[in-house]
Amino acid sequence: MRVLIASVLIVFFDQFTKIQIKDKFYLGESISIWGDVLRLTYVENPGMAFGIAFAGPWFFTTFSFIASIVLVVFLFKLREEKFISRLALALILGGAVGNLIDRFLYGRVIDFLDLGLAGTRWPVFNIADSAVTVGMIFLITMIIFDKDENDKDEATIRPGDKNPADSEERDIWKK
Repeated sequence: MRVLIASVLIVFFDQFTKIQIKDKFYLGESISIWGDVLRLTYVENPGMAFGIAFAGPWFFTTFSFIASIVLVVFLFKLREEKFISRLALALILGGAVGNLIDRFLYGRVIDFLDLGLAGTRWPVFNIADSAVTVGMIFLITMIIFDKDENDKDEATIRPGDKNPADSEERDIWKK
C-alpha cells in the first residue's frame, strides 16, 4: 500500500499551503503571482469543489468522510491492480481528506489558487481540489483508453466458422 504515500503527501502539502494562506492573508485578499493568469486569493468555500453549493456543511462533511472510507476500501481491494489506477484513487483520497480536515477545523474549505485568462476566471481552488481533478482525469482516461487483454471482443466471425444464419436455432424458420 505504498501508494498511500501519495495521499499523505497531498494532505501534508494541502494543509501546509492552507495554513500559510490563512496566516498571511486576510479573507478576500489577492496577490498576483504571474500577471492576471495566476493569483493567490484567499476565499473560504462552504460548498463542494469549485464553489458548488447545494446542501449544508454537514452534508459535505459526511459525504467527504464516507467517500474517504470507500476510497480506502477500494485501494485495499485493488492493491494488485495497475499502479496508475491505484495512484488515481490515492490522489482522490488525498484530496478528499485534505478538504475534510478543513471542514472539521473551519466548517468550510480554504481555497487560494486563482486562475484566469483574458478576463475569465476559474473558480478559486486548492491543492486538494487539484489532486481530486487529476485523479479523476487518470480514471476517466483509463476507462476510455485502457483495454485489458481479457476484454477482447470475441464476437468476430472467423473463416471456417458456421454462419450464425445457419445455426440450429434458425432451423425452425425454414419449414
